[in-house]
Amino acid sequence: MDCGSNNIAFSYDPLGRLIFRDADGREHLDVTPVRGFPISEPDYGVSICDSAGHELLWIERLTDLPAEPRETLCLDLARREFMPVLQRIVRISTNAEPCEWDVETDRGRTSFVLRSDEDVRRLDDRRAMVTDANGVSYLIPGLASLDAASQRYLERYL
Repeated sequence: MDCGSNNIAFSYDPLGRLIFRDADGREHLDVTPVRGFPISEPDYGVSICDSAGHELLWIERLTDLPAEPRETLCLDLARREFMPVLQRIVRISTNAEPCEWDVETDRGRTSFVLRSDEDVRRLDDRRAMVTDANGVSYLIPGLASLDAASQRYLERYL
């Protein structure tokens, strides 16, 4: 489907559900945008899926969309996605799992439980991700930019 078409639109119904109007003018209620590569290429590959999970539209690049639908879609993606950036590890309760991590993020200080050392994984040479017991993922975008104490805490896991 042509993403550059001016006929494509996104809006919300009174219940806050996202509506997608395709190039043919058909409205699809309660759609979900899903990033194909949320960490490595967040602006590349976004799928618009209906309430049953069927893909209605593949957007190669968000910049392919006209400004108004792109802004609505980006706001909806930001609302759905929650991935705090881990900036510092203040304390880890014990060397055995499960353990409690006390951390500082771009959204403030928090603590969480880590179930297993497998919930800390390196994404590439620079980045890592920590997933807590509730399924919340914390991105570490620059391992080398962490303070020395945080890097020492992570050595055991990476």
